[in-house]
Amino acid sequence: MTERLFNFSAGPAILPEPVLEAARSALWAFEDSGIGILEHSHRGSYFTKVIEDTVSNCRKLAGIGDDYEILFLQGGASTQFFMAPMNWLGEGKTASFVNTGTWSKKAIKEAKLFGNVHIAASSEDENFSYIPADNDINWQADSAYAHYTSNNTIAGTQFSGTPSVPSGVPLFCDASSDIFSKPIDIGAHGMVYAGAQKNLGPSGMALVIVRKDLVESANEGLPSMLQYRVHAKAGSCFNTPPTFGIYIMGEVFKWILAQGGLDAIAKINNDKAAILYDYLDESAMFRGTARLDSRSKMNITFRATSEELEASFIKEATAAGLPGLKGHRSVGGMRASIYNAFPTKGVQALVDFMKSFEQKNK
Repeated sequence: MTERLFNFSAGPAILPEPVLEAARSALWAFEDSGIGILEHSHRGSYFTKVIEDTVSNCRKLAGIGDDYEILFLQGGASTQFFMAPMNWLGEGKTASFVNTGTWSKKAIKEAKLFGNVHIAASSEDENFSYIPADNDINWQADSAYAHYTSNNTIAGTQFSGTPSVPSGVPLFCDASSDIFSKPIDIGAHGMVYAGAQKNLGPSGMALVIVRKDLVESANEGLPSMLQYRVHAKAGSCFNTPPTFGIYIMGEVFKWILAQGGLDAIAKINNDKAAILYDYLDESAMFRGTARLDSRSKMNITFRATSEELEASFIKEATAAGLPGLKGHRSVGGMRASIYNAFPTKGVQALVDFMKSFEQKNK
């Protein structure tokens, strides 16, 4: 069997090995059914139990009350970029956004198709290398909703807490790249959504946690597949849902709970990130690109002293069994994505390789 590598890819990304082992068995025959999980009907009793358990464990993991719907929708976070404004914007309505990078810009672009957009703050002035301070964010007080991206995979920045919004304004969060990597105050949000392919499961779907009163107040007259109320009423089974993705997400929830929950996983993530950041702060060759107070625990972005060294580093690291370190094409450099399932020993292996590379290329 081929040895598994330390996969630094930003997404689709590494999954917990116990989840992969469970899935390997379930693909052939799920529990005692004699039928693989990919082959089970979404209306049958086996999958009904899967989706019920997945919802239950999601609530347990993040302390999500019955006043929120938990939905599993297709199209990843990119569909949420236009589905949210479709449901809550319209003529004369405005959504406020904090612009902290590529994914914020994409959400802003889609929202402009359905209503007005107010940019409450932006870090574009410094190439998205920082998160605006809470008191520098100027939300519009009568916004239909306020939106932020909690972690920025390309820029390597992350909100350290939940931004404050004007009373009565629902706060929406694109948490695609740091969902359930630390405790989250669900009650402070009207909606939290996340593409699955970084911390939750395979690509192609999104987890959506949305307040029930917002679902009921959303625009009507939209295509059925683009109404949250339709999916909520049908328990995410209005059409055939991404059954395998939901199964994997459920197994990931079980795995996080087995680690000790969100507090425990946050400590692991903080300790992992510190290993690499501590080295970057002392290195003469490599430097982190995000401002110290805005550094991501999920995506650590860094540069070398020349592009030639960066190209050599990426090539040699890949050959050494450390793939996925090339930075996003829009910014260059390097990026180590170390999501929940990424092992601490993999981060240490990277730092050991970086020290060797730096010594060799003095």
